[in-house]
Order: sequence, then C-alpha cells, then structure tokens
Amino acid sequence: MAAKTKTPTPKNLQGGENKGWKIYMKRYWQLYALLLLPMLYLFVFKYVPMVYIQIAFKKYSIVQSVWEMPWAKNHGFEYFIQAFGNNDFRRALRNTIGLNLLDLVIGFPAPIIFALILNELCFNRFKKVVQTVAYMPHFLSWVIIASLALQLFAPGEGLVNMVIERLGGSSIPFLNDSAHWVGTYIGMGVWQNFGWGSIVYLAAIAGINSELYEAASVDGAGRFRKMWHITLPGIKPTIVVLLIMNLGNILGSNFDRPFAFQNNLVMDVADVISTYVYRTGIKGLQFSLTTAVGLFQSVVGVIFLLGANWLSRKLGERGIW
Repeated sequence: MAAKTKTPTPKNLQGGENKGWKIYMKRYWQLYALLLLPMLYLFVFKYVPMVYIQIAFKKYSIVQSVWEMPWAKNHGFEYFIQAFGNNDFRRALRNTIGLNLLDLVIGFPAPIIFALILNELCFNRFKKVVQTVAYMPHFLSWVIIASLALQLFAPGEGLVNMVIERLGGSSIPFLNDSAHWVGTYIGMGVWQNFGWGSIVYLAAIAGINSELYEAASVDGAGRFRKMWHITLPGIKPTIVVLLIMNLGNILGSNFDRPFAFQNNLVMDVADVISTYVYRTGIKGLQFSLTTAVGLFQSVVGVIFLLGANWLSRKLGERGIW
C-alpha cells in the first residue's frame, strides 16, 4: 500500500513560518539595527514635536505649558478664522501657490529634458564636464545665488543691464518690478536645480534595456523616435513618482530662497507663507496664529499628495505606495 502523505495543518504551517522568520532575523538583524538611529531621529525630532500642534487651537502663553494654555474661541478655531481674515496671509497664500505652480510647470520638465539630451551625447569626457558644471549650482546657498543675481541684474549697475545699455537698450528692472522679479526668481530656481534633478532620470535611463535601442536602430528609428518611444516610456514611472512628490509640496515653500530675493518693491508677489510666518510669528510673537497657518499648510500638502497618488493609481501608473 502506498504510504499516506501527511497534510500540513495550519498549526504546522504557522510553526514553519515562525521558524523561517527567526532564521531570517538571525541572519539579517544588522540591517534592522541600522534602522534604529534613523527611526529614533524621526521619533524625537519629527513626531514628539507634534504635541505642540495644539498651540494652533490654544491661546499661547510663554509662562504656561502647552497643557495649561486655555483653548481659543470658536471651539479652538479662532486663529484659523483670523488667518483667513488677514490680507497679508491671503496674499502670501496666493503668492505661494502661484510661484510653486510656475516652479512646477517650468522647473519640473527642465531636468527631464536635460537628462534626455545628456543621454544622447556620444563623447563621455564632454558629457562628464557638462554634468559637473550643471550640478555645481545645487551646492550654492540661496544667499550666494541672490548675491549673484544682484550683481547680474541690478538696475544700472548689473552686468546684464550694462550690456543692454551698451547695445542701445534701456535698463530692465529685473529685481524691482513685480513681473520681472517673478521671471528672475523662477529662472534662478531652475538654474540651481535642473542639473542635480537630472541625476534620478539619468539613473532611470541607465536601467533601460539596451536591446530595445538596438532593435529600434535595426528598424530604422532615429534618435528622436528612440527618445520618444523608448526612453520616455522607460522613465515614465520615475517621472510620475517625482511629480506626485512635487504636487504634495504645492503649498510648501522654503524660507531662504524667497527671503534672499525679496525686497520692499516686490512684496506683493514675493511674500510667501514661510516669510509671513517668520515676520508674524517669530518677529511679531503671534505663535498661535502662525502655528495655525503652518498646520493648514501641512494638511493641504498631505491632501494634495494623497490625491495625486490616488489619481496616478487610477490611471494605471505607479504611485509612491
């Protein structure tokens, strides 16, 4: 008679899984140990300070702990109502959205185009020189870049305006006129970031199967057709993920870039949420108001991030999770 095979029971399967998990952890515990320090950093410096978010719903007092502060009026939403009733905040909100949208529309495609062009260069030595020159502005602080912009675009004394005047033109107020200031601000941002941003796309391009290009060459495809039908589809998942992350930051704003470039003549377009929080919260000591503004900014950013990720997955693309 044939021997009866023993059917594994759920209990036996669970025991096997537990044993496999123990073997896995015994072999790779060092990798998880390496995660302890970053996780500790995130917990201490990112999650613990979230306790103080409640300042947005309370009347801040320097002599009281966050637990002792009284709740604000209108069920704690007094400072949110006050923020949206403030003309300066509404202006900063409008400017933040406008400048970030321009950064996204103009600045996001720039590293993609640059990576595609670099990928087509045949001379490796020249390619490396171009890459190095393009990466260098990323390591300059915005204070230095703003100083360079002042030397180049200052009315009358800037190098660009001096050349324009020598050629018979009139000086252009790049830094003093609102419309010109926006163009200068966006242009300097693209100049600083496009080279560094192309690294991710170049890495994605390097992962594309070279046999696809060889097959396309056999079929008579030129460089542009290869780029359009092979390279761009190959880096499409990377583009989608980075686009989602950029959309999540549509209401965010760095402090150093707008603060370094702004002046009193262009505050109608240069004042953003981060500089408003600095001026009103830190200099004006209105901590509850600016905490409410920061919380609103963060919540809207998360909503944009989740919405973009959901839309990406609905359209059949990869999301960030």
